[in-house]
Amino acid sequence: MALKATVFKAQIQISDMDRHYYESHTLTLARHPSETDERMMVRLLAFSLYADPQLAFTKGLSADDEPDLWQRSLSGEIERWIEVGQPEERRLRKASGRAREVVVITYAGRAADLWWEQNSAGLGRLRNLRVLDLSSSESQALSRLAERSMDLQCTIDGGEVWIGNARETVALTPRLRQV
Repeated sequence: MALKATVFKAQIQISDMDRHYYESHTLTLARHPSETDERMMVRLLAFSLYADPQLAFTKGLSADDEPDLWQRSLSGEIERWIEVGQPEERRLRKASGRAREVVVITYAGRAADLWWEQNSAGLGRLRNLRVLDLSSSESQALSRLAERSMDLQCTIDGGEVWIGNARETVALTPRLRQV
């Protein structure tokens, strides 16, 4: 019998001073059986960083032809394609041709550094690719906020991010590897 996804509910208030975006979102996240709390919370962080009424979670790990999140225009074109982790270069080249902007958020410490070393030359040719990296300690701290029902606040200012609940706040500084 196949394992089913675990459903998480998140209420998140976003105050993004960098983009002047101030909104509250009610989100449902399905955590794939093979997905960790850490990866799921990085997906939630990705939503917070690029929040928009048209930004949506996709089937993610369950679909080969969809990213973790995407933002589609009203006419159905892909405005933003967001991947979490260390996707293959071929996948990002294909996404780069389909979307106006492609974003990758890496988070696995040394493994993310190795992925970047192996792929940076090829990825550097993709002009619409942005790669952000979280330190392993930041992503692990973020995973501690994971609960089946979350009420979170996220503040973004000057490239720094503070995300937390009533008990704990995590400070993050995503490092820009490529614009």
